[in-house]
Amino acid sequence: MNLTQRDSIYLWHPLTQHKTAIAPLPIVKAKGALLWDENGKQYIDGISSWYTSMYGHCNEEITAAMTKQMQELDFVMFSGLTHKPAIELSEKLMKILPSNQAKIFFNDNGSTAVEAAIKMALQFHFNNGEIRDTLIAFENGFHGDTFGAMSASGIASYNAPFEDFLLKVERIPVPTEHNLAEIVQTLNHILENNNCAAFLFEPLIQGAAGMKFHSVEGLDALIAKCQKHKVLCVADEIMTGFGKTGTNFACDQLTQQPDIMCLSKALTAGMFPLSITSCTQHIYNAFLSEEVHKGFFHAHTFSAHPLGCAAAIAGLELLNSPTIVAKREWISTSHNAFSEKIKEHSKVANVRSKGVILAIDLAIPMDRYGSLRDELYQFFVERGLLIRPLGNTLYLLPPFVITESDLEKCYVILEEALNTF
Repeated sequence: MNLTQRDSIYLWHPLTQHKTAIAPLPIVKAKGALLWDENGKQYIDGISSWYTSMYGHCNEEITAAMTKQMQELDFVMFSGLTHKPAIELSEKLMKILPSNQAKIFFNDNGSTAVEAAIKMALQFHFNNGEIRDTLIAFENGFHGDTFGAMSASGIASYNAPFEDFLLKVERIPVPTEHNLAEIVQTLNHILENNNCAAFLFEPLIQGAAGMKFHSVEGLDALIAKCQKHKVLCVADEIMTGFGKTGTNFACDQLTQQPDIMCLSKALTAGMFPLSITSCTQHIYNAFLSEEVHKGFFHAHTFSAHPLGCAAAIAGLELLNSPTIVAKREWISTSHNAFSEKIKEHSKVANVRSKGVILAIDLAIPMDRYGSLRDELYQFFVERGLLIRPLGNTLYLLPPFVITESDLEKCYVILEEALNTF
């Protein structure tokens, strides 16, 4: 049996309706921006395997750092113990995080980073003698699949069966240059009529919603309004973080600073499951008490895993290296040029780019997980490009190390799709 046949016997894949889905693609090798299946066919990883492998697959500097680490200290629990990789990673992160961030809490994936942030926010108010039970979040946001993170998310195709079990959330539209006054009015109403604990947001770009962009100035205004009411502002940088929007973090483009940040995915360059929830000293101080129960009693077995920390440290060394910075700028320039080329195409409803992210909304009605979307996905796979359409939104988010010829091939295939569907 081949890998696909063996897979079908025992495995249950995420985001998959196995009754109707096409068989999964069996990948056996990866290097740089490329993947190979068991038959030797080559594919361009056009979305960096869910925005993680930004420095390329099997990056030798990162794998070397992990290999060295596993020969010195493979794993040790992080409750009551500490180790050099975690300490060094915290020191390096603090040099590039917004200046108000002061403490780092380790988790093991993006959803659990958000879960910790929500619990941190709720308990912050509890420790200060307040019961605040309401979250504020953007419409169509996505923050993960654990219950707290799912509560803050607003995509019905993920959440519908669980709606009766979720935390209390009030939703607002994302701000644009036209709707800010209306949103502020809605936000004022929410703040006045609820006990709001936190405002969760994907800064500047909503990933799973279809790479939807929103206003820097508008987000700044909403953060300022929430912080004035002592509502903690949580920036979910799991997708946007580590250079993808043109700056180290999307929040670097804001004037207002978040109280809490969530980091994962490219944190370890896709090499290891690890995530971080960072916060201000003010938040951390609310958990300091002679009363033990006021501590943050939240834990993951693999918190601060030394191998994940080693991968993250190596990734940070690359992030702002001259080579990677030049590649990031080149991809951004290339995306802008391609956007100009196709923006008048009859099948393009909207095209936009920021940093290494390019998104195209097709002027074609399409279900998020419908048959036409599946045809599009298969169209790209057959031509050696691995991307996952978000409904009628096509997007590229390639590894920083993609070659000029492979990026050009991505554009050619995208344009072919516009001329075919």
